[in-house]
Amino acid sequence: MSKARMMITAVLLCFLAVPACAGPASDDQTVTVETSSTSHRFTVELALNDQERARGLMYREELEADKGMLFIFDDSAPRSFWMRNTYIPLDIIFIRADGRILNIVREARPRTDTPRQSVGRAIAVLEIAGGRAAELAINAGDYVRHPLIDGWQAR
Repeated sequence: MSKARMMITAVLLCFLAVPACAGPASDDQTVTVETSSTSHRFTVELALNDQERARGLMYREELEADKGMLFIFDDSAPRSFWMRNTYIPLDIIFIRADGRILNIVREARPRTDTPRQSVGRAIAVLEIAGGRAAELAINAGDYVRHPLIDGWQAR
């Protein structure tokens, strides 16, 4: 291989490696949770690929009350999350294709491998600070609104 070709290959590999180390590639977005009486907005990071979903909120020391992470999947399937290397309790909100909340695992205990599961098929999961769902009266049957959820069925 010529020296010039090796140099181009090295530069390309550097550009390809940067996104893999940068954490979630997507900008922060807003999610709205509509309850029977009101709505609540959260600023969320998006987890759209396997690498981002695998990392999730691991290694975080804190999570502000109005922040979270929205995991979007390519298919509708039963979901299971664990809390390995997650240092803070979380509410894990499983979401159906129509945006309706299937179930909520409230205050999932940190640093455990216990599976926290959906009660049916989910296309998305919203993680927020543990206890927030109860504080805001967010329950199964409420709706989560975000363009990637609202447009999921149109795929």
